[in-house]
Amino acid sequence: MTTTTPKGRTELLRPDGSPVRVLVVDDEPSITELLSMALRYEGWQIRTAADGRGAVQAAREFRPDTVVLDMMLPDMDGLSVLGRLRRELPDVPVLFLTAKDAVEDRIAGLTAGGDDYVTKPFSLEEVVARLRGLIRRSGAADRRPDSVLVVGDLTLDEDSHEVTRGGESIHLTATEFELLRFLMRNPRRVLSKAQILDRVWSYDFGGKANVVELYISYLRRKIDAGREPMIHTRRGAGYLIKPASS
Repeated sequence: MTTTTPKGRTELLRPDGSPVRVLVVDDEPSITELLSMALRYEGWQIRTAADGRGAVQAAREFRPDTVVLDMMLPDMDGLSVLGRLRRELPDVPVLFLTAKDAVEDRIAGLTAGGDDYVTKPFSLEEVVARLRGLIRRSGAADRRPDSVLVVGDLTLDEDSHEVTRGGESIHLTATEFELLRFLMRNPRRVLSKAQILDRVWSYDFGGKANVVELYISYLRRKIDAGREPMIHTRRGAGYLIKPASS
């Protein structure tokens, strides 16, 4: 079920109309605070825990629709916590947070029953998008009709993370996806480098604004290569996306 707030923001709700419930498990207060803020903005109900035992107890009482779980906790690792959570809630989807990006760590988490993962540092929008997808696929909420963004012949599915132009599939990295989504949410609007840095890289970026130029060039190679350009530069102002030939 979905509804729209007075601000025009679409909320994802459980089938009975109550807020989606998310359990956030991480021992770093700054991360749980940031995630809680972002997820509450979605209209969701949040419970947090700082260790594995607290996570299991919270899951038993809170009955979350999905769990954000750090792989490294002070009392036990994320895989051990996952095993205990599965005994309480066999079908709850779990999104791992991990500072490790080695292939074997990803495989271990997914093989143990995790549903998805993001590596630290991460974009808050990426976490929210991954959770939306997990919640809908689990049946905890209905699919939102406006989850697909369309600009000209370019489409972006916020749930499945699929991107196509003219029906041809385009593979993007997580950061490229977030950048393209921000552009497509604001078609024909010039977005400054400062706006893009704040929205796409958020709190975890400490570098210079030329990273925006770099990722715009990456997107152009994938979106515009061999086609009429959709991504445009407004010198001294920023970047925008608009349908070709318009």
